[in-house]
Amino acid sequence: MGKDCGNHGDDEFKRTCRQLLTILLTLAILTGIVVLIVYLVLRPTHPRFILQDATLRQLDLSNVSSAAAVLSTAAQFTLASRNPNARVGVHYDRLDVYATYKYQQVTLAARLPPVYQGHGDVDVWSPVLAGPNVPFAPFLADALRKDVANGYLIMEVRIDGRVRWKVGSWTSGHYHIFVTCPAYFITSGNNGVVGAHGFRFQTPTYCHVEV
Repeated sequence: MGKDCGNHGDDEFKRTCRQLLTILLTLAILTGIVVLIVYLVLRPTHPRFILQDATLRQLDLSNVSSAAAVLSTAAQFTLASRNPNARVGVHYDRLDVYATYKYQQVTLAARLPPVYQGHGDVDVWSPVLAGPNVPFAPFLADALRKDVANGYLIMEVRIDGRVRWKVGSWTSGHYHIFVTCPAYFITSGNNGVVGAHGFRFQTPTYCHVEV
């Protein structure tokens, strides 16, 4: 009788363990399904940015020595952002915008004011960016001189910032956002607004957004 009772106790313990594991596994699967459904339904789409306009006010390259040059740049860019989400709002807590040429930063960063963007909202900024006497590598100086001579110049407007998503009364933590907008300039007659060295902005461009 003692041996039978011992086996019976072991069987009950194993049965209880199996039931507990089954319950935990079921809860884990249900939780995963709920999380997946919420993610698929509320998954935020990246905000859409467009570079609408750009005006070059200064583009002066000068040699400091045979092995060094400096570039002074001033330009105004008009950027538009739209929130395409139907259920998710966007808090732009920090947006730093600057210009680059062939991946080298050529202006100081300007900070855009924080803004909340609701469903389908559009915000427009027109920062003036300046970079006085920026040290320039010789190979970049040569490339810039060739672009100016050819009448075709490509710069990039970049935004580095932090955003939060808002769903109802819930607000997420911070996410890093990085935006790259190509700015195409050409020299051609008197069509459009002509800036430094006779360049004018060619066409609005869509930006690449990473979050």
